[in-house]
Amino acid sequence: MSKIKNKMIFNLILLFSVFVLIAAYFIQYVLKHQPCNLCLIERIPYFFSIIIISIFLFTKKFEKLFLIILSLIFFSGTLIAFYHFGIEQGFFKESLVCDLNSLSNELTKEALLKQLKEVSVSCKDVTFKIFGLSLATFNIFITLILGAIMTKLFLTYEKNR
Repeated sequence: MSKIKNKMIFNLILLFSVFVLIAAYFIQYVLKHQPCNLCLIERIPYFFSIIIISIFLFTKKFEKLFLIILSLIFFSGTLIAFYHFGIEQGFFKESLVCDLNSLSNELTKEALLKQLKEVSVSCKDVTFKIFGLSLATFNIFITLILGAIMTKLFLTYEKNR
């Protein structure tokens, strides 16, 4: 029974991760809201979870190892989202990841014109909100819940066998 329950949870998290990425690309390409660099980085844990869960569902081995890896992936996603939220709220200063304009040291006329043509989005600028909350805010809760689910499955693994 437990193996079926865990497999169902893995499948739901896989589907949810795919849904989150589709939604992010929909917002970016269909609704035309340009993401900042941290928004792009916040997608990485979902890509990793899709890969890890797919490998697990294919091999059906090392379930406990996959649970701890997924816990770490989602909790690192929580930290990234919290950092992004902190920048949006002014708790943290933007880092080099966010400061797109300072990356270019070229002062040629062509480089400056190219830089002016490129639209750069600051990590502190929220371009898309749902119910008044930024996507980084939602991502904190989503990755925290997913990390907690994976941790609970890991901690109760032997009891549920």
